[in-house]
Amino acid sequence: MTPAAQPSPVLVIGCGALVRELQEVAALNGGRHIEVECLPAIMHNRPEQIPEAVRRRVRAAKARGTFGTILVGYMDCGTGGLLDRVCSEEGVERLDGAHCYEMYAGAGAFADLQEAEPGTFYLTDYLVRHFDRLIMKGLGISAHPELLEAYFGNYTRVVHLAQTDDDRQARAAERAAASLGLRCERIVTGIGGLQRQIVELAGGAGCEAA
Repeated sequence: MTPAAQPSPVLVIGCGALVRELQEVAALNGGRHIEVECLPAIMHNRPEQIPEAVRRRVRAAKARGTFGTILVGYMDCGTGGLLDRVCSEEGVERLDGAHCYEMYAGAGAFADLQEAEPGTFYLTDYLVRHFDRLIMKGLGISAHPELLEAYFGNYTRVVHLAQTDDDRQARAAERAAASLGLRCERIVTGIGGLQRQIVELAGGAGCEAA
C-alpha cells in the first residue's frame, strides 16, 4: 500500500495580536504542517509599516524554500490597500476582511454592531490582555491624560469580542472600558472564523474546519 502523501508545510505570517489564536489553529490541525511567525502587534499603531514588514518576512520564507504555502495572517488592518498590493506582488493571500473584529464577529454581525452604535471601540482577548501597554501607554494616554478625550470622546461603548469564555478576561475588559469612561458589552466569538479562513486559504491540506 502506498503511504498517504504528507501535507506540504504551511507558513502563516501573522499579526502579533493573533498569535495565540493562530497557534491554536495550528495545534487543532496537529501542529505538524502549520508554522506561525508573527510581527509585533504594536505595529497597528503605525499601520503604514505593516506592508513592507510583511514583504520582508514573505521573501525570507521563500528564500528558505521549505513551505508549500505562505499565508498572510492579517486583514487590511488600516493599510489602505497597501497590504493587498504587497500580497499581489509577492503571490500570497491574506485573511479576508478589513480587520480582525470583522473576522471574529463575522461580516454581517459586525455590520449590525456598527449600524446599531457607530461609536463602538472593539477589544479582542489580546487587546484586553495588553490594554495598558497598547492603548493607555501606546497612545500616550498614561503620560498625557488629556488625550483620552481626543481619542475616545466620540465613543459610547466598548464591545469585547471574546475568543475565550473566561471570567477573568471579562472582568479585565470591564476595567478597560471603565478606564475609558465607557460601558462594556461582551460577545463570545471563539476562533471559528479564523480557523475556517486558514483552512480555505491553505486549500484544506490536512486542515480541519472548526
